[in-house]
Amino acid sequence: MSETLKIIIPMAGWGTRMRPHTWSKPKPLVSVAGKASLDHLLDMFKSLPAEMQVEFIFIIGPFLGEQIPPYIQENYPALQAHYIVQEEMKGQSHALWLARHLLHGPTIMVFSDTLLETDFSFLAQEQCDGVAWVKAVPDPRRFGVAEIRDGSISRLIEKPQTMENNLALVGCYYFKQGEELVAAIGEQIKRGIALKGEYFLADAINIMLENGAQMRTHSVEVWLDTGTIEATLETNTYMLEHGRDNSAQAARRPGLTVIPPVFVHPQARVEGAVIGPHVSVGADCEVSGCVLRNSILDDGAIVTDSVLDGSFIGRQARVQGRPTTVNIGDNSSIQL
Repeated sequence: MSETLKIIIPMAGWGTRMRPHTWSKPKPLVSVAGKASLDHLLDMFKSLPAEMQVEFIFIIGPFLGEQIPPYIQENYPALQAHYIVQEEMKGQSHALWLARHLLHGPTIMVFSDTLLETDFSFLAQEQCDGVAWVKAVPDPRRFGVAEIRDGSISRLIEKPQTMENNLALVGCYYFKQGEELVAAIGEQIKRGIALKGEYFLADAINIMLENGAQMRTHSVEVWLDTGTIEATLETNTYMLEHGRDNSAQAARRPGLTVIPPVFVHPQARVEGAVIGPHVSVGADCEVSGCVLRNSILDDGAIVTDSVLDGSFIGRQARVQGRPTTVNIGDNSSIQL
Protein backbone atom coordinates (compact mmCIF):
# COMPACT_ATOMS: atom_id res chain seq x y z
CA MET A 1 0.00 0.00 0.00
CA SER A 2 1.92 3.03 -1.29
CA GLU A 3 -0.95 5.54 -1.37
CA THR A 4 -1.97 7.56 1.67
CA LEU A 5 -4.46 5.70 3.84
CA LYS A 6 -7.58 7.71 4.66
CA ILE A 7 -9.32 6.96 7.97
CA ILE A 8 -12.79 8.50 8.05
CA ILE A 9 -14.69 8.73 11.34
CA PRO A 10 -18.31 9.96 11.25
CA MET A 11 -19.18 11.61 14.58
CA ALA A 12 -21.88 14.14 13.77
CA GLY A 13 -24.75 12.35 15.52
CA TRP A 14 -26.57 13.84 18.48
CA GLY A 15 -25.40 11.13 20.91
CA THR A 16 -28.87 10.90 22.46
CA ARG A 17 -28.13 7.56 24.14
CA MET A 18 -25.31 9.25 26.09
CA ARG A 19 -27.46 12.02 27.57
CA PRO A 20 -26.96 14.11 29.65
CA HIS A 21 -23.22 14.09 28.93
CA THR A 22 -23.69 14.89 25.24
CA TRP A 23 -25.66 18.06 25.95
CA SER A 24 -22.31 19.80 26.51
CA LYS A 25 -19.76 17.81 24.50
CA PRO A 26 -19.74 15.45 21.51
CA LYS A 27 -19.86 11.74 22.30
CA PRO A 28 -16.21 11.07 21.32
CA LEU A 29 -15.03 13.39 24.11
CA VAL A 30 -16.90 11.51 26.86
CA SER A 31 -14.40 9.99 29.29
CA VAL A 32 -13.75 6.27 29.77
CA ALA A 33 -10.85 4.70 31.72
CA GLY A 34 -9.16 8.05 32.20
CA LYS A 35 -9.17 9.24 28.57
CA ALA A 36 -11.67 10.51 26.03
CA SER A 37 -13.17 7.70 23.99
CA LEU A 38 -11.68 9.44 20.94
CA ASP A 39 -8.20 8.87 22.40
CA HIS A 40 -8.88 5.15 22.68
CA LEU A 41 -10.19 5.14 19.10
CA LEU A 42 -7.05 6.77 17.75
CA ASP A 43 -4.92 4.35 19.79
CA MET A 44 -6.44 1.50 17.73
CA PHE A 45 -4.42 2.58 14.72
CA LYS A 46 -1.01 2.35 16.39
CA SER A 47 -0.70 -1.09 14.77
CA LEU A 48 -0.49 0.49 11.32
CA PRO A 49 3.06 0.37 9.89
CA ALA A 50 5.04 3.37 11.12
CA GLU A 51 6.09 4.29 7.57
CA MET A 52 2.49 4.36 6.30
CA GLN A 53 1.14 7.80 5.42
CA VAL A 54 -2.22 8.35 7.14
CA GLU A 55 -4.80 11.13 6.98
CA PHE A 56 -7.84 11.33 9.24
CA ILE A 57 -11.19 12.71 8.15
CA PHE A 58 -13.56 13.67 10.95
CA ILE A 59 -17.22 14.20 10.07
CA ILE A 60 -18.41 16.51 12.83
CA GLY A 61 -21.74 18.03 13.82
CA PRO A 62 -22.71 21.69 13.35
CA PHE A 63 -22.77 22.56 17.05
CA LEU A 64 -20.80 20.52 19.60
CA GLY A 65 -18.59 19.20 16.80
CA GLU A 66 -16.67 22.47 16.95
CA GLN A 67 -14.91 21.04 20.05
CA ILE A 68 -13.20 18.31 18.00
CA PRO A 69 -10.66 20.35 15.93
CA PRO A 70 -9.08 22.16 18.90
CA TYR A 71 -8.97 18.89 20.86
CA ILE A 72 -7.11 17.16 18.02
CA GLN A 73 -4.79 20.12 17.47
CA GLU A 74 -3.89 20.32 21.17
CA ASN A 75 -3.43 16.60 21.81
CA TYR A 76 -2.30 15.35 18.37
CA PRO A 77 -0.48 18.27 16.74
CA ALA A 78 1.25 16.04 14.17
CA LEU A 79 -1.97 14.36 13.01
CA GLN A 80 -2.92 15.04 9.39
CA ALA A 81 -6.61 15.84 9.79
CA HIS A 82 -9.55 17.13 7.74
CA TYR A 83 -12.88 18.24 9.21
CA ILE A 84 -16.19 18.07 7.38
CA VAL A 85 -19.38 19.47 8.94
CA GLN A 86 -22.55 17.41 8.44
CA GLU A 87 -25.24 20.04 8.78
CA GLU A 88 -28.14 17.61 8.31
CA MET A 89 -28.38 14.19 9.93
CA LYS A 90 -29.06 12.15 6.80
CA GLY A 91 -27.18 9.03 7.81
CA GLN A 92 -23.85 7.28 7.51
CA SER A 93 -23.54 7.24 3.73
CA HIS A 94 -24.47 10.92 3.54
CA ALA A 95 -21.67 11.72 6.00
CA LEU A 96 -19.15 9.94 3.78
CA TRP A 97 -20.61 11.55 0.65
CA LEU A 98 -19.75 14.96 2.05
CA ALA A 99 -16.09 13.88 2.12
CA ARG A 100 -16.11 12.28 -1.33
CA HIS A 101 -13.41 14.63 -2.66
CA LEU A 102 -11.00 13.16 -0.09
CA LEU A 103 -11.92 9.47 -0.46
CA HIS A 104 -9.53 8.09 -3.04
CA GLY A 105 -7.19 5.16 -2.61
CA PRO A 106 -7.19 2.94 0.50
CA THR A 107 -9.81 3.96 3.04
CA ILE A 108 -10.90 2.82 6.50
CA MET A 109 -14.29 3.83 7.87
CA VAL A 110 -14.92 3.33 11.58
CA PHE A 111 -17.79 4.54 13.74
CA SER A 112 -16.79 6.81 16.61
CA ASP A 113 -18.27 4.59 19.34
CA THR A 114 -16.57 1.40 18.07
CA LEU A 115 -13.42 0.23 19.87
CA LEU A 116 -11.67 -2.93 18.71
CA GLU A 117 -8.61 -4.93 19.59
CA THR A 118 -7.24 -5.67 16.13
CA ASP A 119 -3.98 -5.48 14.21
CA PHE A 120 -4.29 -3.34 11.08
CA SER A 121 -0.81 -4.15 9.77
CA PHE A 122 -2.17 -6.83 7.40
CA LEU A 123 -3.73 -4.10 5.25
CA ALA A 124 -0.36 -3.40 3.65
CA GLN A 125 -0.73 -6.72 1.77
CA GLU A 126 -4.52 -6.90 1.49
CA GLN A 127 -5.71 -8.08 -1.93
CA CYS A 128 -9.50 -7.92 -1.54
CA ASP A 129 -11.54 -4.89 -2.55
CA GLY A 130 -12.80 -4.57 1.01
CA VAL A 131 -12.78 -5.97 4.52
CA ALA A 132 -15.53 -5.89 7.13
CA TRP A 133 -14.61 -6.49 10.75
CA VAL A 134 -16.98 -8.89 12.51
CA LYS A 135 -17.43 -10.62 15.83
CA ALA A 136 -19.31 -13.82 16.53
CA VAL A 137 -22.18 -13.08 18.94
CA PRO A 138 -24.75 -15.35 20.63
CA ASP A 139 -27.74 -13.49 19.20
CA PRO A 140 -27.12 -11.56 15.96
CA ARG A 141 -30.68 -10.27 15.58
CA ARG A 142 -29.85 -6.90 17.19
CA PHE A 143 -27.01 -6.24 14.74
CA GLY A 144 -26.13 -6.17 11.10
CA VAL A 145 -24.46 -9.34 9.82
CA ALA A 146 -22.30 -10.38 6.90
CA GLU A 147 -23.66 -13.19 4.75
CA ILE A 148 -20.83 -15.39 3.44
CA ARG A 149 -20.83 -17.36 0.20
CA ASP A 150 -17.76 -19.24 -1.10
CA GLY A 151 -15.57 -17.49 1.44
CA SER A 152 -16.55 -13.94 0.47
CA ILE A 153 -19.24 -11.54 1.61
CA SER A 154 -22.32 -11.83 -0.60
CA ARG A 155 -24.36 -9.15 1.16
CA LEU A 156 -24.88 -7.31 4.43
CA ILE A 157 -28.14 -7.86 6.30
CA GLU A 158 -29.47 -5.42 8.90
CA LYS A 159 -31.11 -7.05 11.95
CA PRO A 160 -31.57 -10.58 10.56
CA GLN A 161 -34.64 -12.52 11.60
CA THR A 162 -32.76 -15.81 12.04
CA MET A 163 -29.76 -16.85 14.15
CA GLU A 164 -27.73 -19.19 11.93
CA ASN A 165 -25.40 -16.36 10.83
CA ASN A 166 -23.81 -14.89 13.95
CA LEU A 167 -21.08 -12.71 12.37
CA ALA A 168 -22.09 -9.29 13.66
CA LEU A 169 -20.73 -6.23 11.87
CA VAL A 170 -18.82 -4.15 14.41
CA GLY A 171 -18.66 -0.84 12.52
CA CYS A 172 -15.22 -0.91 10.90
CA TYR A 173 -14.58 -1.35 7.16
CA TYR A 174 -11.64 -1.18 4.77
CA PHE A 175 -11.98 -0.26 1.09
CA LYS A 176 -9.03 -0.72 -1.26
CA GLN A 177 -10.33 2.09 -3.47
CA GLY A 178 -12.36 4.78 -1.76
CA GLU A 179 -13.61 5.90 -5.17
CA GLU A 180 -15.61 2.66 -5.48
CA LEU A 181 -17.36 3.36 -2.19
CA VAL A 182 -18.12 6.93 -3.27
CA ALA A 183 -19.58 5.67 -6.57
CA ALA A 184 -21.78 3.19 -4.67
CA ILE A 185 -23.01 5.91 -2.32
CA GLY A 186 -23.82 8.09 -5.32
CA GLU A 187 -25.88 5.23 -6.76
CA GLN A 188 -27.56 4.70 -3.38
CA ILE A 189 -28.60 8.35 -3.21
CA LYS A 190 -29.75 8.29 -6.84
CA ARG A 191 -31.93 5.25 -6.14
CA GLY A 192 -33.22 6.78 -2.91
CA ILE A 193 -32.26 3.76 -0.82
CA ALA A 194 -32.88 5.19 2.63
CA LEU A 195 -34.77 4.44 5.83
CA LYS A 196 -36.66 7.24 7.58
CA GLY A 197 -34.64 9.81 5.66
CA GLU A 198 -31.23 8.30 6.47
CA TYR A 199 -28.80 6.63 4.08
CA PHE A 200 -27.14 3.61 5.69
CA LEU A 201 -23.66 2.44 4.78
CA ALA A 202 -24.68 -1.22 4.54
CA ASP A 203 -26.87 -0.39 1.51
CA ALA A 204 -23.96 1.30 -0.26
CA ILE A 205 -21.71 -1.70 0.42
CA ASN A 206 -24.40 -4.00 -0.98
CA ILE A 207 -24.33 -1.96 -4.18
CA MET A 208 -20.54 -2.44 -4.33
CA LEU A 209 -21.08 -6.18 -3.92
CA GLU A 210 -23.72 -6.15 -6.69
CA ASN A 211 -21.14 -4.50 -8.92
CA GLY A 212 -18.66 -7.31 -8.34
CA ALA A 213 -16.54 -6.08 -5.42
CA GLN A 214 -14.77 -8.87 -3.53
CA MET A 215 -15.01 -8.36 0.23
CA ARG A 216 -14.13 -10.61 3.12
CA THR A 217 -14.57 -10.58 6.88
CA HIS A 218 -11.90 -10.16 9.55
CA SER A 219 -12.85 -11.47 12.98
CA VAL A 220 -12.11 -9.80 16.31
CA GLU A 221 -12.41 -11.19 19.82
CA VAL A 222 -12.77 -7.85 21.61
CA TRP A 223 -15.41 -5.34 20.53
CA LEU A 224 -16.13 -2.49 22.92
CA ASP A 225 -18.83 0.14 22.70
CA THR A 226 -19.12 3.69 24.02
CA GLY A 227 -22.55 4.40 22.59
CA THR A 228 -24.61 4.19 25.81
CA ILE A 229 -24.01 4.86 29.49
CA GLU A 230 -24.26 1.16 30.36
CA ALA A 231 -21.92 0.13 27.53
CA THR A 232 -19.41 2.85 28.46
CA LEU A 233 -19.30 1.62 32.05
CA GLU A 234 -18.74 -1.93 30.75
CA THR A 235 -15.95 -0.65 28.49
CA ASN A 236 -14.45 1.18 31.45
CA THR A 237 -14.42 -2.12 33.37
CA TYR A 238 -12.71 -3.97 30.52
CA MET A 239 -10.06 -1.31 29.99
CA LEU A 240 -9.21 -1.12 33.67
CA GLU A 241 -8.77 -4.91 33.66
CA HIS A 242 -6.59 -4.77 30.53
CA GLY A 243 -3.93 -2.12 30.91
CA ARG A 244 -5.46 1.12 32.22
CA ASP A 245 -5.24 0.22 35.93
CA ASN A 246 -2.91 2.39 38.03
CA SER A 247 -3.93 0.98 41.41
CA ALA A 248 -0.33 0.64 42.60
CA GLN A 249 0.31 4.37 42.27
CA ALA A 250 -3.11 5.37 43.61
CA ALA A 251 -2.72 3.16 46.68
CA ARG A 252 0.31 5.19 47.81
CA ARG A 253 -1.93 8.14 48.62
CA PRO A 254 -2.60 8.60 52.34
CA GLY A 255 -6.19 8.03 53.42
CA LEU A 256 -7.13 6.18 50.26
CA THR A 257 -8.13 2.53 50.11
CA VAL A 258 -7.94 1.06 46.62
CA ILE A 259 -9.69 -2.09 45.41
CA PRO A 260 -8.16 -2.83 41.98
CA PRO A 261 -8.54 -2.20 39.18
CA VAL A 262 -8.94 1.58 39.16
CA PHE A 263 -7.59 4.62 37.38
CA VAL A 264 -6.99 7.74 39.48
CA HIS A 265 -5.53 10.67 37.58
CA PRO A 266 -2.36 12.07 39.17
CA GLN A 267 -4.01 15.50 39.34
CA ALA A 268 -7.09 14.23 41.19
CA ARG A 269 -7.44 14.95 44.94
CA VAL A 270 -8.78 11.89 46.73
CA GLU A 271 -8.84 11.39 50.51
CA GLY A 272 -10.79 9.50 53.12
CA ALA A 273 -12.24 7.24 50.43
CA VAL A 274 -12.58 3.68 49.26
CA ILE A 275 -12.18 3.47 45.49
CA GLY A 276 -12.89 0.41 43.38
CA PRO A 277 -13.21 -1.88 41.78
CA HIS A 278 -13.72 -0.49 38.25
CA VAL A 279 -13.58 3.23 39.02
CA SER A 280 -12.01 5.97 36.87
CA VAL A 281 -11.31 9.35 38.44
CA GLY A 282 -10.36 12.14 36.04
CA ALA A 283 -8.02 15.12 36.31
CA ASP A 284 -8.79 17.78 38.95
CA CYS A 285 -11.52 15.68 40.56
CA GLU A 286 -12.08 16.07 44.30
CA VAL A 287 -13.26 13.03 46.23
CA SER A 288 -13.62 12.82 50.02
CA GLY A 289 -15.56 10.67 52.45
CA CYS A 290 -16.75 8.38 49.68
CA VAL A 291 -17.11 4.77 48.64
CA LEU A 292 -17.05 4.47 44.83
CA ARG A 293 -17.59 1.33 42.75
CA ASN A 294 -18.07 0.73 39.02
CA SER A 295 -18.20 4.43 38.20
CA ILE A 296 -16.64 7.16 36.07
CA LEU A 297 -15.85 10.66 37.33
CA ASP A 298 -15.01 13.00 34.47
CA ASP A 299 -12.49 15.84 34.87
CA GLY A 300 -13.19 18.28 37.66
CA ALA A 301 -16.04 16.34 39.27
CA ILE A 302 -16.48 16.87 43.03
CA VAL A 303 -17.98 14.04 45.08
CA THR A 304 -18.23 14.18 48.86
CA ASP A 305 -19.79 12.00 51.56
CA SER A 306 -21.34 9.66 49.01
CA VAL A 307 -21.56 5.96 48.19
CA LEU A 308 -21.87 5.54 44.42
CA ASP A 309 -22.17 2.40 42.32
CA GLY A 310 -22.75 2.25 38.55
CA SER A 311 -22.59 6.04 38.26
CA PHE A 312 -21.30 8.47 35.63
CA ILE A 313 -20.47 11.99 36.87
CA GLY A 314 -19.77 14.67 34.24
CA ARG A 315 -17.14 17.41 34.14
CA GLN A 316 -17.24 19.90 37.03
CA ALA A 317 -20.37 18.20 38.38
CA ARG A 318 -20.94 18.05 42.15
CA VAL A 319 -22.48 15.21 44.14
CA GLN A 320 -22.98 15.13 47.89
CA GLY A 321 -25.03 12.71 49.91
CA ARG A 322 -26.33 9.24 50.50
CA PRO A 323 -25.81 5.94 48.60
CA THR A 324 -27.24 5.98 45.10
CA THR A 325 -26.68 5.50 41.39
CA VAL A 326 -26.23 8.80 39.58
CA ASN A 327 -25.85 9.82 35.95
CA ILE A 328 -25.42 13.59 35.74
CA GLY A 329 -23.88 15.75 33.06
CA ASP A 330 -21.27 18.49 33.05
CA ASN A 331 -21.55 21.40 35.51
CA SER A 332 -24.49 19.84 37.36
CA SER A 333 -24.96 19.81 41.12
CA ILE A 334 -26.92 17.34 43.24
CA GLN A 335 -27.23 16.93 46.99
CA LEU A 336 -28.81 13.74 48.28
